[in-house]
Amino acid sequence: MEFQRLHARKIFLNVLLLLQNDVVQNLEQLGFSVGQRLVERFTKDSPRFKDELEIMKYICKDFWTAVYKKQIDNLRTNHQGTYVLQDNNFQLLMQMSDGKQYTEDAPKFLAFPCGLIRGALSNFGLVCSVSADVFSMPKCKFQIVIPSS
Repeated sequence: MEFQRLHARKIFLNVLLLLQNDVVQNLEQLGFSVGQRLVERFTKDSPRFKDELEIMKYICKDFWTAVYKKQIDNLRTNHQGTYVLQDNNFQLLMQMSDGKQYTEDAPKFLAFPCGLIRGALSNFGLVCSVSADVFSMPKCKFQIVIPSS
């Protein structure tokens, strides 16, 4: 009887994990779609950007301000297709505690913004991957990797 209960619990936890991963993936896809649409609307009357760095500066200043009412605090690049955007007071993380368990779960809450960035960049013709890291609340970093063509 004990084995059956433990087995049922293990199955239940695995199903929850699968559902949770599916939700995160759906949030990222939703963010992607919204990012594409927003950047199209925001840049319809703007001149074309010259290069990747100019596009990233646009994302950090204008796009982020339009969406989150503040600019990205820091943009870093290695000039080889990797960019790190840092937001020191990210709104979605402001209400969460700074405990270890929350810091570990926080990247799940950043699936939508990751998709938002990826969608906006895809509308500029940049295929990339976007990931998020949280080291202390409410500070987060978004890493964007654009493969060389």
